[in-house]
Amino acid sequence: MPRNVEEPPPSRPAYFWWLLANALALCFAIVSWFVCLHVFQNPEIPRNYQILGKLGRLPVLKKYPITEVPNGSGLSPKELYQRYFGYTEDVRLKANSLLMRNYLTNFDRPLLLTYVEGDYQIEAVRKMGPSDFFNPGIAVRAQAMVKPDDFTKPNPYPVFIEYIFPTPQADAASSFKPGELLSVKKSPNCAAVVHISKIIRDDEPALLLTVIPIGYVAYQTPDGNAFQIEPPEKLRPGAGFPVFKDGAVQKP
Repeated sequence: MPRNVEEPPPSRPAYFWWLLANALALCFAIVSWFVCLHVFQNPEIPRNYQILGKLGRLPVLKKYPITEVPNGSGLSPKELYQRYFGYTEDVRLKANSLLMRNYLTNFDRPLLLTYVEGDYQIEAVRKMGPSDFFNPGIAVRAQAMVKPDDFTKPNPYPVFIEYIFPTPQADAASSFKPGELLSVKKSPNCAAVVHISKIIRDDEPALLLTVIPIGYVAYQTPDGNAFQIEPPEKLRPGAGFPVFKDGAVQKP
């Protein structure tokens, strides 16, 4: 009596494995391309900045002379308040990411580039340290002083700045005294906004802007001395802003 013999399952043709290997290689190449693109186009993300550092591809800050700084708007304290204070949390986070990216890439695409102008009364001064955005340097916190009209003395206005200077002469911090006025102009200071914060001051909401000069010249201090501003060689995007964390100006 004949025996029923089951036929073995058909084996996959050789080209099946070849197609599978090529498909996997193509997927890996596409994923790698997107990851590399994300890393190089978003250096403001701390993880990406660290990866670029390990690859030796960190962006190098250009030493702009005053006559060649990227074109941007110079705004007074009132104009700064009108532009930034109404930002929602989501808009503010997106703007901060873009502002930092622009700074790290030398404002190749100067979106949102804004220079601070006006008179600001110094509140606090300190040297930048190893845990700050860059080191060495100086950080000065000051409040805007605005005249309501031409016949009135300047009054405090709810706009604060953190003016951080990248300089090897960090001892020049002693040239800034609390209570003195800091006069900021688009030229020659070129103090660009790199971060926007909303704070609470005297139980009232206020605006705090972190600014960094991008025109590299000797800065004249209020006491008549001068120190040289130099582009920092290495940054710490993960350090965060604001740089003053003593509680005198508090986040909500």
